[in-house]
Amino acid sequence: MIKRSKTVAITILGAAAFTLAGCQEEQIDASAFPDLQSCTAQAQNGGTFTAQDCDAAFAEANALHVESAPRYESIAVCEEQHGQGNCGSEATATQGGSGSIFMPLIAGYLIGNMLGGRGGAAASQPLYKNGKGSFSNAAGTSTFSNNSGSAKLGSSQFARPATTAGKPPMSRATAMSRGGFGTSGAGRTGS
Repeated sequence: MIKRSKTVAITILGAAAFTLAGCQEEQIDASAFPDLQSCTAQAQNGGTFTAQDCDAAFAEANALHVESAPRYESIAVCEEQHGQGNCGSEATATQGGSGSIFMPLIAGYLIGNMLGGRGGAAASQPLYKNGKGSFSNAAGTSTFSNNSGSAKLGSSQFARPATTAGKPPMSRATAMSRGGFGTSGAGRTGS
């Protein structure tokens, strides 16, 4: 019979504790801004982010918008999900998309400091107004009561949303069954 070492048991226990601790999501400093000017003004007053962070995050949010914004087959379906006057055609938003596909307008953007400290790597997400008066990210996985303010958020809030460009737009039935966004953009189909 082979005896187990106490050291091996402690090592396994320590590894299990480390693994469980690794499951907790990293919390990062994040801020929401209705526009680039609001972020830049805060940066000039010693905010968490620099003006360069603001510019880079705004450009990234716009690129994600073009790539991953929810797309609808009519302006009526889009406005049912995002509110009256909060939608435009894909052609206007992307300078070259279809005029018969509609997307929500960007109502702000979320910026997060992924490396901590002033001047760290910033990540961002576009924010869209929803029909209930609050704001959602491109994936529709998070809802915020406002498009301005700061908080600690989980790093998953900045995960790249699924691409919707080139996919069939959502119909009224699809949008209703998926709450306007769906659990993932990859599963969208036209009805």
